[in-house]
Amino acid sequence: MNVIIVGCGKVGIYLGTLLKTGGHRIRLIETRREHASNLEKDFPKSALVTGSGTDPNVLEAAGIHNADVVAAVTGDDAHNLVITSLARFEFRVKRTIARVNNPANAWMFTPDLGVDVALNQADLMGHLIVEQMSLGDMVTLLKLRKGQYSLVEKKVAPGSPAAGKAVRDLELPEKCILAGVIRTGELMIPRGNTVLRSDDGVLAVVHSDNLQDLADLLAEPDGKTISS
Repeated sequence: MNVIIVGCGKVGIYLGTLLKTGGHRIRLIETRREHASNLEKDFPKSALVTGSGTDPNVLEAAGIHNADVVAAVTGDDAHNLVITSLARFEFRVKRTIARVNNPANAWMFTPDLGVDVALNQADLMGHLIVEQMSLGDMVTLLKLRKGQYSLVEKKVAPGSPAAGKAVRDLELPEKCILAGVIRTGELMIPRGNTVLRSDDGVLAVVHSDNLQDLADLLAEPDGKTISS
């Protein structure tokens, strides 16, 4: 996949390293010439373009006509919006991603302004903290679909509604599916006849609306939870 990353601060460098390790073809655009030079120890010189990502000529020099994804992760929300708008409407890039620095600006990061995915760090972190406070020992492992779904892990408590029941008999929340069961350190793929035991670790993909319902299903009947 051909990916252009605009902004080579900590977020951009980390993203570039991940993509490079994953075998993707990347180009990094950075306005600060001295900073771009310092990146040559981590990235090939051919992957670095000096200039502003808001300049169509710079985007063309970075190969935007062949880009599958443009990620605008500068520290300036206005710049990120201009970059994604150019990528989407001027150069017809298939996928655009923009970093939201100020949560108050999040309402502008929409497909109408060229943003497919808006990464609002403050919002994601805030919701993650609230979930961890609210759901006891349920651990969020991964966020999916713009934070609407989560991959979570929680143990089956003794005496919980789920303990001793087969998967097919569980009254799972509507927007929830079991992805795995961890028993004595081994990962099992759950089937309809898999019976959950106390202290099994359950891996589930669940919508944010159903997180508390799943927590209640796996907790002791009198287990105390803190409402968010």
